[in-house]
Amino acid sequence: MLIEIIRSGASIPEIIIEVTLLVMVLSFTFSIHEFSHAWVAEKMGDDTPRRQGRITLNPLAHIDPLGTIMLFLAGFGWAKPVQYNPNNL
Repeated sequence: MLIEIIRSGASIPEIIIEVTLLVMVLSFTFSIHEFSHAWVAEKMGDDTPRRQGRITLNPLAHIDPLGTIMLFLAGFGWAKPVQYNPNNL
């Protein structure tokens, strides 16, 4: 993904803007997605996400370092999955 952006022929400022917007959008969407998992698990009776501090929209709580690196290098990535205890649901 990052290589495609660089090879696009865009100028340096355009590349910086595109990468910055990409990081912002992905941080927001990963946060919303994983927050939703945590919120639903809590509403179903599991307190594991709350104890792990995952019921937040803070992107730092949801970023997986390897998933983020792979997103930019290979074009696919992932966030840190929300853990839950099925016995509490």
